[in-house]
Amino acid sequence: MSQSAPQRSLTASDIRARKGSDPLVCLTAYTTPVAQLADADCDLVLVGDSVGMVLHGLPSTLGVTMEMMVLHGSAVARGLSRALMVIDMPFGSYEESPAQAFRNAARLMAETGAGAVKLEGGAHMEDTIRFIVDRGIPVMAHIGLTPQAVNALGGYRVQGRGADADRILEDARAVTRAGAFSVVLEKVPAALADQITSEIAIPTVGIGASAGCDGQILVIDDMLGLFDAFKPKFVKRYGDLASDARTAIRTYAEEVRARSFPAPEHVFSQEEPGT
Repeated sequence: MSQSAPQRSLTASDIRARKGSDPLVCLTAYTTPVAQLADADCDLVLVGDSVGMVLHGLPSTLGVTMEMMVLHGSAVARGLSRALMVIDMPFGSYEESPAQAFRNAARLMAETGAGAVKLEGGAHMEDTIRFIVDRGIPVMAHIGLTPQAVNALGGYRVQGRGADADRILEDARAVTRAGAFSVVLEKVPAALADQITSEIAIPTVGIGASAGCDGQILVIDDMLGLFDAFKPKFVKRYGDLASDARTAIRTYAEEVRARSFPAPEHVFSQEEPGT
């Protein structure tokens, strides 16, 4: 009886080759169980620095450390067998110099098993991206709204409106020249996202951009309704798990206080062997 070949994990080159083809499905993950759930349907799973806000209760991504990214990246890697795992480089780990960026990117790759890193910034990061890529590490770029620069940008505002569109367009060209295998377009006008997608040779992955991008990404806790402190306009909730969890916890608490849980079927007798 013949056996099928083991499933091969997608690579950055595979993602790059999807330009203009079937849309790329991308989600974040921070734990092994969630990575296992996402793996079957996602082409790319991002261990995002959004973990700081979603799981650690930080007010922004700025407090995320390399140690946090290694911890969560290692957990996600254990849950993936098909999707490409990309890991965010945290704030302060790559801006100083290309050499600093390479050292930290190499650490993330070596200690987590990621297939690529992601860093924020456009034209001003062109030399850094090229330096990392030339040394064998695939880079996913991120332009438009870059959350690590939220203080400089004046908040989580749409980027690239009016005359500012030229800046975002040049950022897209710069990261393409530098050798990035794909680029996230966050919170930019749809028409600009479409223009960038049609012009550059690498896949665009939209979040608050356009359905015309080569792929889409969302924070998984947002789209499942697990994180419901607020909902950005670009998020569609495909579940309401926070509400379901609150109901379940409330019901459990009521049953414990009423001594109706555990019921006879949940406990063991002297006569019955249990496991």
